[in-house]
Amino acid sequence: MSLILEIYLAKSILLQNNCTILRKVAQLKWYRVLGAEEAAKRIPKGNLQLVKLGQQRICIAHTDSGYAAFSDICPHLGESLTGGNINFMNEVICPLHGYRFNMTNGRECQQRTQDLEIHKIELRADGLFLGVRR
Repeated sequence: MSLILEIYLAKSILLQNNCTILRKVAQLKWYRVLGAEEAAKRIPKGNLQLVKLGQQRICIAHTDSGYAAFSDICPHLGESLTGGNINFMNEVICPLHGYRFNMTNGRECQQRTQDLEIHKIELRADGLFLGVRR
């Protein structure tokens, strides 16, 4: 395969990936869940907080690296993760069976169950915003 063809194919793949990412971002609906100062007070570092958006239960974690948001329902047996803990590896630990989920990608550390649904979260000057798929 020629170098020009390889470069063309690589650019095509990159363009497709970027379009997929843009579609996913465009499908998010953003909600202001707390003011910026209120977020730091109501969700201190190392703690979890439940947020309800309609029928959705979302857990917000405050870690040393910032905020994370994910489904409050453990994919293993449906336990509320808000009752769990955060460990030193920035994993949320389910209070029922101790399954540990990476708060960035949702994977359970030993891949014993489905991935945890992850949500976008941003701390902005005017508050803490949660991005949820429509």
